[in-house]
Amino acid sequence: MNEVVALSGTANVMKSSGSNAILQLVTFTLGSEEYAADILKVQEINRMKEITRVPNSPDYVEGVINLRGKVIPVVNLRKKFGLADKDNDAQSRIMIMDIQGITMGLAVDSVSEVLRVPDNIVEPTPPMASNMSTEFIKGIAKLKDRLIILLNMDRLLGKAEEAMMIEATAKAIE
Repeated sequence: MNEVVALSGTANVMKSSGSNAILQLVTFTLGSEEYAADILKVQEINRMKEITRVPNSPDYVEGVINLRGKVIPVVNLRKKFGLADKDNDAQSRIMIMDIQGITMGLAVDSVSEVLRVPDNIVEPTPPMASNMSTEFIKGIAKLKDRLIILLNMDRLLGKAEEAMMIEATAKAIE
């Protein structure tokens, strides 16, 4: 049986009693690192399911899944971020997201929680960690006992990669 967690479309930034905005995030892990995405980008979270490979797709595209009759491409974020490969386990999830108008799945090691944090605890990405391949990092949230890397999901894929995702989905439908 698949576990599906539907997320509401409430506003992702709410005003707190002070002048700082509150960010609403979904946190997930890849290896030992914790990442977060804007809750409004996340449509649902599913347990790992069978992924159909698509020939000639980029290395980080695992393939496609059938989600209630719709073909959804799935990106392995470990591969996209250049991390070591890992077999899926009971904690592995596929986060269904809307990225630049494309509905896609992101394979992650686990989904942790929905978190509300003030935007004033987010630091910009350190200069030595910043380059063209990390332009999708919004910043780093400094919580009391941990650091969370905030991702700008709209910058996760470049224009060429977006076109490849659309093409991979179209190939799977043929």
